[in-house]
Amino acid sequence: MEVDYIENFNGLDENLVRLYNFDQKEANKFRDLLEETVINKKQKLNLAEVDFIEPINCNLIFGLFKSDEGILTKDNETFFCILTLESFKNMVKLIEPFCVKESRAHQYLYDVDTPTDLLFCPSATAQ
Repeated sequence: MEVDYIENFNGLDENLVRLYNFDQKEANKFRDLLEETVINKKQKLNLAEVDFIEPINCNLIFGLFKSDEGILTKDNETFFCILTLESFKNMVKLIEPFCVKESRAHQYLYDVDTPTDLLFCPSATAQ
């Protein structure tokens, strides 16, 4: 699994942080890690510290907050995915189909109106 940042991917000043290039086994590991760390222990999850995730041009840190803020950054290198507990539980549900069988589909992992979206995409490759 890899994580990267694509600025202005569609010419509309919309950006993507992508979790991509993974199989069913890694989808399961990621889902379990998200559940255990963020949902159950209420701790931050820093993807740079996860052995099966390779940061390409950025890092992503998941953390709980009282409101859904989406992905925020100050430098376009370190990104913070700031969501409520309910939104993280929903994210786990959105990841679930990728844990059951291999897929070429993709899924946005939250619905917050911010300039940067989070895309879960097993079959994507680097741009």
